[in-house]
Amino acid sequence: MSDDRPETVWEGKYIKVTKQGTWEYVSRTRDVTAAVILAIDDGEVILVEQYRVPLGARCVELPAGLVGDDQAGEEIEAAAIRELEEETGYRAERMVRLGRFHASPGMSSEGFTLVRAEGLTKVGEGGGVPGEDIEVHRIPLDRVPAFLKAKRAEGACADVKLLLLLAGQFLR
Repeated sequence: MSDDRPETVWEGKYIKVTKQGTWEYVSRTRDVTAAVILAIDDGEVILVEQYRVPLGARCVELPAGLVGDDQAGEEIEAAAIRELEEETGYRAERMVRLGRFHASPGMSSEGFTLVRAEGLTKVGEGGGVPGEDIEVHRIPLDRVPAFLKAKRAEGACADVKLLLLLAGQFLR
């Protein structure tokens, strides 16, 4: 096999490890992708916090979910609306695509589509599906840095996508 042809080293139900030349990287299986949701309502952002096994800790994140994991060909907007309600208890009238991004392109081919939720209505408690144990936070935008600092002091991690909400403090 040529060094520049991808070779699957291992494949599980959800991820696979590929070697291509000297590169080793992880991908999702079955063409599954993700939608990450920016949900701002009356100047407050809706965040979620849940235990993440790879980190061994709780992690504060933007709501997100897989697209096409249960239904092949699922539309990104439909998955985002479903996931937002499931995780947070908020239903969006619509989702607006903001772009496609990659969080760790040096080790993973996984990408996500960032969407903005519009027309939010609280319809439930959220919390995810059984076993997810998702805690929902509604934080004023100007309080996000202090909120994350307090969460880190408690031992929680912060997902890289939260840089979107922290950019102002870093760019000053």
